[in-house]
Formats: sequence, C-alpha cells, structure tokens
Amino acid sequence: MLRMTAHRTALAATALTPLLLTVWAAGPVHAHGAPTDPVSRVFGCSPEGGSPSRSSACRAAVAANGAPFTAWDNLRIADVNGRDRQTIPDGKLCSGGLPAYKGLDLARADWPSTRLTPGGTLTMRYVSTIPHTGTFRLYLTKAGYDPAKPLKWSDLPEKPFAEVKDPALTDGAYGIRAKLPADRTGRHVLYTIWQNSSTPDTYYSCSDVVFPGAASGAGEASSSAPAASAAPAGGKDRTDDDPSPNASGSRKASASPAEAPADAGAQAGQASGSTPVAANAEPSTDGASAPLLAGGAAAVLLLTGGTALALRLRRR
Repeated sequence: MLRMTAHRTALAATALTPLLLTVWAAGPVHAHGAPTDPVSRVFGCSPEGGSPSRSSACRAAVAANGAPFTAWDNLRIADVNGRDRQTIPDGKLCSGGLPAYKGLDLARADWPSTRLTPGGTLTMRYVSTIPHTGTFRLYLTKAGYDPAKPLKWSDLPEKPFAEVKDPALTDGAYGIRAKLPADRTGRHVLYTIWQNSSTPDTYYSCSDVVFPGAASGAGEASSSAPAASAAPAGGKDRTDDDPSPNASGSRKASASPAEAPADAGAQAGQASGSTPVAANAEPSTDGASAPLLAGGAAAVLLLTGGTALALRLRRR
C-alpha cells in the first residue's frame, strides 16, 4: 500500500513539473516598449542607454529614484482608457505617477536631448520588446515651456500634433513619422502616449528635444550633427560638447548648462552603464523577474519535496 502511494506521489510530481515550468517561463504577457529615438529619459538613463546614461541628469535621476531604470520598457498603467489627464498628476507626467520611475520627473534643463528641426519631419523609433496593437499620440510642449519647472498637463496642447494607429513593426521597433510644429525654439519635451488595444495598458514617455531656431522651410528632422553644434535659441538653451553618440551614432547627449538649477543628488548617483543602444533592443530584465524567480523556486521546491517523499516512502 505504501509502495503504491509512493508511486502515485512520484507520478503526480512528474505530471505537475511541466505545468509549473511552463507558468514560470511564460510570466506575465504584456506589451513593453519606449522611444529610443528621440531618446526617452527612461531609456537614455537605463543601463542600456549608452552615453546619455552617464549624463549629470541621468545620474541625478537614478539617485533620486534609488534604483537604476532597468525596466525601461515597462513604464505603463493599466485601465486608463484615455483618461490620462485624470490619472496622472501634474509634475509626474514623465514617471506616469509610478514611484519606481520618480527620478524621471526631476525639473532640469540638462536632460540628454535630441536635436530636431522646427516644421520638419519627425521619424521616431519606438522599440517594442513585446509587440502589440495600439495608438500612439504625440504631444510637444507649448511655446514658452520652461524646462526648469515640473512638467504639467497645461504645458501640453489639448490635442496631439500626431496620432498614429498600429504603425509597422520593423527590426523590433515601430517607425512613426509626423510633421513637427514649426513654431518651437529651444528646449522642449516630446511626450508620447501609447494606448494599447490588445492589452489594457497605456505607456508614457518623455523625450527631451532641442530646436535650434525657427524653420526656414519644412525639412527632414535632423540630428546628424551633435547637439552642441546647434545654435542656442535666443541664448536660452545650451548643449554640451560630448562627442559620444547613442543609438545609431546620430544622437548626442546634452550636458548640464550653466543656467540649469542645482540638484543635490546630481553627483550622488552612479552611471548606470555604457552599452550603446542596439538597433534591436533585447527583451529587458525588469522588475517582473522577481516573482517569476520566486515561482520557479516554488516549483523546484515542490518537485524536490515530492521526490524526497516518494523515496522515503519507497524505503519503508
């Protein structure tokens, strides 16, 4: 009788193992992503952000955050359903109001930035580590925006300057093209909202951009030259002379301008990493890995315990 019980226990453990391992390996199924060009704060300050991650602003953001932005593709909120302004408080737009990303909300004028042309054509690369359908809404801060103050909803127009549904996914990224407003100069924030239609999630991101001056004519948005070469708009915006490129060698990170507000944590943080941006971002290792590992450990313990019990019963 004991041998039969031991045999049944061993069979049950064997049958359960594939199911547990499947659950462990699968994990939560959600869309993941963030803009890498123009580089977003969350990606630029991540360990995969390359030269932007070593900027003063990113070091300050990591210090204020208390942890690196490893899960750069996971800045999302479920069940917003278009109620973005009612869900995310003023001053917390870049973090989506999520405590795990609070360092992204620092009000500074030296975030790593991308040079764009007023009235030109924006070509955004939005990396998706887990692709899904949905609509992208792009906003640009209003003329006169002050980057030294917390970003508020009133800094953004009511309507996006571009709205793109289900753009093509190529080489692991969505390509989004849109005509930029022609009346911006100086430093601004490109605010991107990706509302999924195949999941309940909505993603948020801030990309810092610099317009060198009024456009003389509509043209292709360009950042082939370092941001340092851009003439400051009205002397209000300066960028650094850091020669290090990010993703494709075409974007440059900006350094702290002299007029940027002092930040007590600017020197406290450490550089998150120096890996250049890859053309195809690999799936990230984000905060969801902890429960997955815990589930895997539980599976191993259950299997080990069942096997040990079977052996003890067989010896009797």
